[in-house]
Amino acid sequence: MTAPPRLELLGITKQYPAVRANDGVALTVAPGQIHAVLGENGAGKSTMMKIIYGAVKPDAGEIRWNGQSVQIASPAHARALGISMVYQHFSLFDTLTAAENVWLGLDKAMSLAQVIERIRAVAGEYGLDVDPLRPVHSLSVGERQRVEIVRALLTNPKLLILDEPTSVLTPQAVEKLFVTLRKLSANGCSILYISHKLDEIRALCHHCTVLRGGKVTGEVDPTKETNASLSRLMIGAEPPQLQHRPAKLGEVALAVRGLALPKEDPFGTTLERIGFEVRAGEIVGIAGVSGNGQQELMAALSGEDRRAPAGSVTLFGQDIAQASPMARRRQGLHFVPEERLGRGAVPTLSLAHNVLLTRTEGVNRRTGWLDMAAIRAQSAELIRRFNVKAGGPESAAKSLSGGNLQKYLVGREIAANPKLLIVSQPTWGVDVGAAAQIRGELLALRDAGCALLVVSEELDELFEICDRLVVIAQGRVSPSIATKDATIERIGAWMSGLWERDHVEA
Repeated sequence: MTAPPRLELLGITKQYPAVRANDGVALTVAPGQIHAVLGENGAGKSTMMKIIYGAVKPDAGEIRWNGQSVQIASPAHARALGISMVYQHFSLFDTLTAAENVWLGLDKAMSLAQVIERIRAVAGEYGLDVDPLRPVHSLSVGERQRVEIVRALLTNPKLLILDEPTSVLTPQAVEKLFVTLRKLSANGCSILYISHKLDEIRALCHHCTVLRGGKVTGEVDPTKETNASLSRLMIGAEPPQLQHRPAKLGEVALAVRGLALPKEDPFGTTLERIGFEVRAGEIVGIAGVSGNGQQELMAALSGEDRRAPAGSVTLFGQDIAQASPMARRRQGLHFVPEERLGRGAVPTLSLAHNVLLTRTEGVNRRTGWLDMAAIRAQSAELIRRFNVKAGGPESAAKSLSGGNLQKYLVGREIAANPKLLIVSQPTWGVDVGAAAQIRGELLALRDAGCALLVVSEELDELFEICDRLVVIAQGRVSPSIATKDATIERIGAWMSGLWERDHVEA
């Protein structure tokens, strides 16, 4: 007899106050199948995954697990069935170590010491660089993602749900992850794979279900599709081609000279003799594997860390090394952090109130009173201009999908007309259409004379929008190289700190 499907969804529907996230969704996943779920931001993918994992209860429909109808009451119930999930927004406790976080998600058959050994074994087997003893608060986004993946693998899942698993991984790390996933698939584990990276879906997945507006709009074999055909299925069109004109360089906007900072956290990275410039009218990209000093450098440039030596960071010739974030914003420096929820936005506040984190147009500077009508209008304009799917300015930040919140936060800073914009991971977890829109907005800002510094672990993104590149490795930065003179292989080698061999002039 033929084995029943590992998972079946029949007529799954979920209504929220402002949107119907899932509308009669049907899905069938076979044992050992790597099944992609594709859709633009807000299409209902994450809601569907949360229903399967027991974190959200559907309003209607049926779930069958190995042919048997089930009602998955909670994530603990899902894990007992053999379902594990790695969320796009991580669910880790900052004050605990990686091992302690993993231990919390397991039954207590193993001691903490045994869990530490298992983490090291699994991480080594699958090429995932995880130190089980490090506190989570000291980890970069990419390192936290590895902890989540290892935690899921330790449960020996029969169905593994991955929501944007490669969004902050390097190409080398992605290849290692794919080896892991193919091995799991060969051993009978089914995988539900959410990604906006069409090349990955075509290279990895056996089947693909496409969602649009909460409904299934197609099922295809991704190996027989092109990026263009998948884009049309997902967003109804191909993403627009970016117009990358030659840079018209202006004055030096940001100059970093001899920036050295001892690490504050025992697991952080010490910055050593950092030096580079960003001129008006250009985009400079910073490439590197997460955990090599990106967080520390961004904190020093944004004003979150004000220990930088006097004169080591200047903005249009003015020393800002020890200036506050507000003082830097007043001089034209705006910043988009890599962490959307908790740093870029307050999760429980409305989109309108989140504008006030970095913008003060709706504040009466003399009295301090807020003009909420003006602030809501400003928020509504951001939602319209950047095509953000949200219930309106009063919607809580945490109610948006990751990609839609990213569009809103990037838009908030772009609309402030910055003189220097620093962006970390600009299109993390964003669909192809939205990613093209964000990158297009960054290029338009550059063409208008703004200076931009973009930190990204997406090498393809850096090559697409940047005029020059530098690489950060072990707290040091390479000389700059014109993007037209760089290759993926060369930048990959520099990520290991090997740029001295090339003797490239800055």
